[in-house]
Amino acid sequence: MIPLILMKFRQYKKIVMFVSDIGIIFLSYFLSALLIHDFSLPGGDGNGFYGYVLVISLIYESVFCFFRLYGSLWTVAGYYDYMNIVLANLMAAGLAAIYDFIILKGALSLPLIIIAGGGILLGTLGNRMFFRIYRRLLYEKKNVKGANPSRRKNILLVGAGEASALIIKEIRNHPELAMNIAGLVDDSEFKQHARISGHKVLGKVKDIPFVVKEYGVDEIFLAIPSATHEERRIILDVAKTTPAKLKTLPGVYEMVDKGLSIKSIRDVEISDLLGRKEIHLNNEKISEYIEGKTVLVTGGGGSIGSELCRQIAALHPKQLIIVDIYENNAYAIENELKRNHPKLNLLVLIASVRDKRKINWIFDAHRPETVFHAAAHKHVPLMETSPEEAIKNNVFGTLNVSEAAHKYEAEKFILISTDKAVNPTNIMGASKRLCEMIVQTMDATSEKTDYVAVRFGNVLGSNGSVIPLFKEQIRNGGPVTLTHKDIVRYFMTIPEAVQLVLQAGSYAQGGEIFVLDMGDPVRIYDLAENLIRLSGYEPHNEIQIRITGLRPGEKLYEELLMAEEGLESTPNELIFVGRPNGFDKEGLKKTLEQLEKDVHDEQISGDMLKEIIHGIVPTYKPDLKKNEHSAV
Repeated sequence: MIPLILMKFRQYKKIVMFVSDIGIIFLSYFLSALLIHDFSLPGGDGNGFYGYVLVISLIYESVFCFFRLYGSLWTVAGYYDYMNIVLANLMAAGLAAIYDFIILKGALSLPLIIIAGGGILLGTLGNRMFFRIYRRLLYEKKNVKGANPSRRKNILLVGAGEASALIIKEIRNHPELAMNIAGLVDDSEFKQHARISGHKVLGKVKDIPFVVKEYGVDEIFLAIPSATHEERRIILDVAKTTPAKLKTLPGVYEMVDKGLSIKSIRDVEISDLLGRKEIHLNNEKISEYIEGKTVLVTGGGGSIGSELCRQIAALHPKQLIIVDIYENNAYAIENELKRNHPKLNLLVLIASVRDKRKINWIFDAHRPETVFHAAAHKHVPLMETSPEEAIKNNVFGTLNVSEAAHKYEAEKFILISTDKAVNPTNIMGASKRLCEMIVQTMDATSEKTDYVAVRFGNVLGSNGSVIPLFKEQIRNGGPVTLTHKDIVRYFMTIPEAVQLVLQAGSYAQGGEIFVLDMGDPVRIYDLAENLIRLSGYEPHNEIQIRITGLRPGEKLYEELLMAEEGLESTPNELIFVGRPNGFDKEGLKKTLEQLEKDVHDEQISGDMLKEIIHGIVPTYKPDLKKNEHSAV
């Protein structure tokens, strides 16, 4: 019987609310009149008073309908809806006062109208609050009945602010999530022991390990969207010492675009633990050489190249040309850009930077004004066993594209370089250092084109980097393998690396080697342990770590600057510029001509080729003993 009544109540809810509002109006005026007139109705005529109130009821209901108070969904009403009730009541009370003074000649009196108006306001607010309370009780009942207490996750929220309040609301509204809020932590002294939506602040960030143990916390949610990278890193460093799984909300800028819901919460990634400085860009300077320009990106399907294309597409180029030899990657980025930027003038070409004739045809046909050269072989061990491929693709590919940029008068040529070009111990790094030398030589030759290189270290999640490898090994149950316990690397995310590349390009005057601030070096062993923990396992217990030994050409640490280059600041604190160091630019051209013959000479071994490169790049120190059998 009761469920049937509730169902009918839902069906005729608007009618019920309308009738109850009329009852509230009559009751408020009746009780207010008795209070003001010593328990007697004004004028001594009860029927006359009720007639007046009937007219006032029509005034109120007309205003309520005008404000659409019966069209709102009060079970999920918010601030705007309740303010609407207040405004509607104020307008209705004002019209009632006008009716009294003009038509009734003050028969009801202003105090009566004010007191009754206050009662009506409270009554209509309460009337609508009832629906929220009713809905909440239904959800709580469903939550208790529907969820298995043994399967519910205990959640600890870090940050006692609006984000946490919204998360609590989402969890309450979605009992199917089977989550229980154990409590919150916050470093604010003011918030200690306070309650947020009924849940207590149990301590500060430093107390997370104790709270996790005491309350059986299964998951920790970092709910401070406005936290800086450094603040997030400090919090997560404490949280990761516990067995609880870590999750986080995105940053405040992403929240503005996408809003907040329970779906916003994601697993903590390694990038969240790096604590990198926030990047501030001068978008005006970047737009000057991108917006309205024809931009060409070689290697546009790769990790860095594809992100370059994404960010360039958002800057409204006249045309974006992607050149890549690997059709699968090119096809993927083409589809993504067409989906996200339907108005973009996009051209995707399958071509090798080794093919001088094809590269010249592309430049002749499309005349790009800005060129980003990201195409390169980057995998160190593979290039050690195939050194001629590193030279053919990296060196002569760069030479082909840079010469085409000069011939067809591009405005800017920006080479994507690497920290492995500094004092290289492997052929890949040596080939990239030779690419930098080509860029500096071309800049000295060309009057129309500004040639620069941008040098940075490893990027998280790039093709062939350690993070995807470690993740795959963890998925397979381990072990996680790394080459040396003390090996360190610089890391940044792909998007922030590309942001800084774009900014560095805006500073280009010609001949510079820009060096990006990669932050503090990261010990790969620690990186592996953190990644295992973030995946929900205990390192050395559930997932083992195995040391395999340094690979050919691999360093324990990477450098970002050659000693003779010096270092100068730029307007961006994360970008520095190295002074061009001296080498025989005229001699380099002749050397490259001979090198091209050597690299195609089948009689030259891999070690002989490395000796030749050592003669061109004196800072290159090849390890020839490990590659005695390599051959061109």
